Amino acid sequence: MKILDRYVAKNFLVGYAIAFAVLVGLRIIIDLFVEVDEFMEKLEDLGTLGVIKDILMFYVLHCTLFFRDFAGMITVVAASFSFGRMVRSNELIAIMASGVSLKRIIAPIVFLAVLLTGVLVIDQEFIIPRLANELVRSHDDIRGRESYQVMFIGDDKGSLICSLRFDVETSTLCKPTILLRKPVDTDTDIWNVTARIDAGKAVYNDQTRRWDLYSRDPNDPNGAEWNIFIDNPNEGRWLPYGVLFEKDSARKPQPIPFYSSNITPRDIPVLCKSEHKTLLGLTQLNELAKQGTQIRDLVQLYSQKHFRITDPIINLIMLMISLPLLVCRDPKSMKSAVTIAFGLTGACFVLTFICKIIATEAIFDKVMPELWAWLPVFVFLPVAFIELDSMKT
Repeated sequence: MKILDRYVAKNFLVGYAIAFAVLVGLRIIIDLFVEVDEFMEKLEDLGTLGVIKDILMFYVLHCTLFFRDFAGMITVVAASFSFGRMVRSNELIAIMASGVSLKRIIAPIVFLAVLLTGVLVIDQEFIIPRLANELVRSHDDIRGRESYQVMFIGDDKGSLICSLRFDVETSTLCKPTILLRKPVDTDTDIWNVTARIDAGKAVYNDQTRRWDLYSRDPNDPNGAEWNIFIDNPNEGRWLPYGVLFEKDSARKPQPIPFYSSNITPRDIPVLCKSEHKTLLGLTQLNELAKQGTQIRDLVQLYSQKHFRITDPIINLIMLMISLPLLVCRDPKSMKSAVTIAFGLTGACFVLTFICKIIATEAIFDKVMPELWAWLPVFVFLPVAFIELDSMKT
């Protein structure tokens, strides 16, 4: 790497750190100012020092989300800060006088932007999904003591899990009901319920990676009730196994000690809140999409999958639109260049935001999440190429 490349890269990274601190810090301050009363509700349980630690832990974890949301804007602000300093001190004129093209100057920034986009992808696909159970925590929840109502969460077997309450601290489902199903036809989304498991509680075993079931009968510490759905000539109804097999004790099934599922305690908080699908990785979204009708809003799921691909591309496009405008030689025109650059990147940001809102809506009686996810790319990618081509070197 040449001295000039190191100098430009250093200026950009300094600007990036400042922009990150300002934008993310402002986001934290605004959120803390609005939600401080929610944090103070835990003062009796945690004490003053405990509340401070809880606030710090809450926002440290949420910085992963703030970085994801502001990554594109942070890059543009960092580029503006970097080139603003160079233009103000007339460094670009000296560089051009030495025979170096302005397109060559922006190369280190483009390279670093690609690397930072890779960091964004790692943050979205690996870090955020691992912290998803923490990120869905409300401001007034005490860390590790949250509880959620589980309403028909589907697993990889096609079964549906329902529970009155899931205790995060003990990884326990209280009075769970598990509906075992099988598809009627592989080409349709119609399922038949084949059995039902009722238990007093289900505790997740980290070693065996399965849910240990405990009976609702206090005198029976292990196992759960297994109910079979039978076709009655007059009506279909649920019958306990004791009634169904009382005439044939040899067929009577044994109490069920456990239930194996790909659903873990880490997954339940996110799956209980359908609005938090953005915290899932692309692999998890694909697994949910395979469950078909088990997802209440499949269109939203497809929208998330496509925006997961287009968001890093849009962030790079925002930078490529602004760079040719920011590399100006006259310090007097720097303010107008920054204004135009922020105007174009702001328009791209707003269009992306609008597309995310209407991606799940029916437009002209059609729902096309793929089109809305790629629309900002189709609109602003040609603008970026035109800006780069018209750039005076």
